[in-house]
Amino acid sequence: MAPAGRILVGEIGRPHGVRGLVKLRSFTADPAAIASYGPLTDAAGERRFALTLLADGLASIGGVGDREAAARLTGTGLYVERASLPPPEEDEFYLADLVGLRAETAAGEPLGRVRAVEDNGAGAFLALDGPPERFVPFTRACVPVVDTAGGRVVVELPDETAVPPVSSDEAAA
Repeated sequence: MAPAGRILVGEIGRPHGVRGLVKLRSFTADPAAIASYGPLTDAAGERRFALTLLADGLASIGGVGDREAAARLTGTGLYVERASLPPPEEDEFYLADLVGLRAETAAGEPLGRVRAVEDNGAGAFLALDGPPERFVPFTRACVPVVDTAGGRVVVELPDETAVPPVSSDEAAA
């Protein structure tokens, strides 16, 4: 989960070469704009990163001069202060805005709250706290309404998220 007041805008990937270059995953609309939003920090806000963007998704990081130092940073999230980002347009939002919203069906039945928005490369999904805990693809088909002002999302559960009842034979096994 993102620290309060800050937004995840990228991630340091694997090292590239022996001089401390890294692959950089940018989550900004324009991947080249990642360094222009202000100081980038780690999740704890303790370490600052000065990036120099290079071609093909590569970057150098100030103070990182060899492969081993770059390898220690693999997977580090890069955060900026929320105030450094432009406000979302009408009918737009940052994924971080979804965390904490009520999740409900179109009929208004509660499904819990959005615990997290995660993306492991195949597309974002909402983690709902439940009970039961559910993972819902963040697509227009599964989440047709996002109402940040109203504090809710409407969720159409796909069949795969249905929780079948457990029979007594299965529970004993």
